[in-house]
Amino acid sequence: MKIVDIRAVRLTLPPRPSATAPRRASWAEDAEVANPMSRYPRVKRHRSLWLPPWENVWCKVTAEDGTWGLGMTAHGRPVAAVIDDHLAPRLLGEDCLAVETLADMMFRLTKPYGSTGLASYAVSAVDLALWDLRGKLLGQPVYRLLGGPTRERIFCYCTGNDVDWYRELGFRAFKLACPYGPADGLDGLKRNEEFVARAREQIGDEAELMLDCWMAFDVEYAVRLAETLRPYRLKWLEECLIPEDFDGHVELRERLPWQTLATGEHWYTHVPFGWAIRHGVADILQPDINWCGGLTTCRRIAAAADAAGVTVLLHGGGNTAFGQHFTYATPSSPWLECFIGPPPGVPLEEGWGLPGQALPRDGWLVPSDAPGFGLELREEWLAPFF
Repeated sequence: MKIVDIRAVRLTLPPRPSATAPRRASWAEDAEVANPMSRYPRVKRHRSLWLPPWENVWCKVTAEDGTWGLGMTAHGRPVAAVIDDHLAPRLLGEDCLAVETLADMMFRLTKPYGSTGLASYAVSAVDLALWDLRGKLLGQPVYRLLGGPTRERIFCYCTGNDVDWYRELGFRAFKLACPYGPADGLDGLKRNEEFVARAREQIGDEAELMLDCWMAFDVEYAVRLAETLRPYRLKWLEECLIPEDFDGHVELRERLPWQTLATGEHWYTHVPFGWAIRHGVADILQPDINWCGGLTTCRRIAAAADAAGVTVLLHGGGNTAFGQHFTYATPSSPWLECFIGPPPGVPLEEGWGLPGQALPRDGWLVPSDAPGFGLELREEWLAPFF
């Protein structure tokens, strides 16, 4: 079956008003989170002050019998240009079931301007659309194409700082967004400890607690914070350093041999993950299936990690059907991350996920068994990405 069309599209869902009034605003609306730009006071307060205004972009791939699949990524217009202007014309007429060949072609096609970063986002959208299309053509959910479920259900952990609400939803593992970094000095270090201590007291000793540092630290600060937080038994410390600081990752591993380290959200293609495995810099690798190159790239990362005894936990994997299916079928990926954006009090059914996407219930999730990724998205909701 040949590919007859590939295009970047915009998804516009029908209005879905919430029937439940929130108890309070979501933590994400105003909470300070340490980040790579925290050293600049003008934009320190909130990531929205400096992040680009680009929206999500979808990719639609159509086979010659009219069947189509969808994939999704971020960073809108620049990524849409890579899909429409470069990848699509080169892949038309290729076998739509040859996902490994097509992934390799895209990896090599993007070499002149760099396969990482924005190009990797574009490749991810196309690759996910191809897997969705493959599942629909074969009448199978994607997780079955990957070998079938590796467990009855997937354990989910939540990310965010509304811990009381997440406990009500049934989660038993919690990842906090770290508020302060090196720019906040000793006072920030103290306030980070107080922040983590409060969360540990809320969840008790029988729940897991993690801390997301979102590229905000240098090695020295990460070491000091880890030592300060040692009494609170963090399951892992996440993405302490900017992703390009490879030497820093080696040094951090050497200086914190006792602390479980996780990273990889902002690494692209399978190459840096192979480096991380060879150098033993992380216990947990966290590719984003919508950013790093798609499902095909995540399979390569997981195979290498499994051989080395390293865990793979997708960044935001529970928030997309793509990540749900991958995790369900991958032995080295035991947990799903669920970022909870809706405010406390609003049921997940009213403000979380896309039509057809499975929701976490009491801290567990089972993906849809519909063909492809199981998303129930209508063609009339799609428009060319101009």
